[in-house]
Amino acid sequence: MKVSLFITCLGDALYPRVGEAMARLLARNGVVLDFPRVQTCCGQPAFNSGYWKEARTTARTILEAFEDSDFVISPSGSCTGMIHHYPKLFENEPVWLEKAENLQRKSYEFTQFLVQVMGITDVGASFPFKVTYHPSCHGSRLLGVREEPLELMRNVKGLELVPLPFAEDCCGFGGTFAVKMADISGAMVTEKTDHVLESEAEVLVGLDMACLMNIAGNLRYRGGAVRVIHLAELLEEGVSRHDR
Repeated sequence: MKVSLFITCLGDALYPRVGEAMARLLARNGVVLDFPRVQTCCGQPAFNSGYWKEARTTARTILEAFEDSDFVISPSGSCTGMIHHYPKLFENEPVWLEKAENLQRKSYEFTQFLVQVMGITDVGASFPFKVTYHPSCHGSRLLGVREEPLELMRNVKGLELVPLPFAEDCCGFGGTFAVKMADISGAMVTEKTDHVLESEAEVLVGLDMACLMNIAGNLRYRGGAVRVIHLAELLEEGVSRHDR
């Protein structure tokens, strides 16, 4: 079984530790990740901005990079969700359409792969902190990732999972939306961090570094002391803590 890591732009450039956490967790469960070095952007910024020709160029690179993989997993619900748009991108190109449909079928967000494919709901972690969870829009609404991260967190020893008020509300990042509609985006993330602080959590977790980066930046600007991490980091850190 060839399981490949789709690291995404933000993961590769700014948050490589998230990919490392995924690799270590999966290795503990018998999965050695493959990493195609030719992988690039999923094409979502161009796609969302109407530049579909340019989006096809990067999408073809992704399709070729993971063509021989049995499974493709990513720390981003958003970028995994973009792969679900590939069949639309290539609807008039039969050869590439088939490749797009094949990639869509075998692509999973990280917690989806752990729970749905590997059947793992308890990684043997310990994390004695008060945690709240932000369900990113694309992961929860496009991919339907809702219960998987919650189930994994409920099985972490010592973790106190507290509800995030208005959790389903967007954080305001939205890719190019944050650039095109900066004032609205800023108001949305301020409202989101209001709710994070209201939860009184020590740690905020999520499944998309773009959203977490946006929220963490606003928290730092406001002087908030909440730690913001990807769920893969929490689980991997929790496993290491449990082993000590």
